Amino acid sequence: MKFTRSAKAQWKGSGKEGKGTISTESTVLQNAQYSFNTRFEDGKGTNPEELIGAAHAGCFSMQLSFLLGESGYTPTSLDVNAKVDFKDGEIVKITLNLIGDVPNINEDEFKTIAEKAKKICPVSKLLNTEIELNAKLS
Repeated sequence: MKFTRSAKAQWKGSGKEGKGTISTESTVLQNAQYSFNTRFEDGKGTNPEELIGAAHAGCFSMQLSFLLGESGYTPTSLDVNAKVDFKDGEIVKITLNLIGDVPNINEDEFKTIAEKAKKICPVSKLLNTEIELNAKLS
């Protein structure tokens, strides 16, 4: 399978006083606001780090679902929170906190499959940072 997806950003003004918008080809994000305040403080809008977190959580949970299916399990739910840590101008770590509801699987097998998903998820492979996984069954 091969495909291309696109997103665009527009920035106006200086780094601290300026502001921008981010849009996706699917239009799920359409001129979503971002700025210095939304990235480094508590302004209203989005920022690159939370978008990376959302992409990573979504990719990882889908990859895990496929791997569980290959092992004969169908998850009822996989809840993933991706915490993106930024320090001194770089993303230094992403922590994936996973709670899975998967009938008939034991904790050890669940964690083993989750670790594999973390390693082979396309977004995990793209990111050049430490990725920690905390996985548990509900």
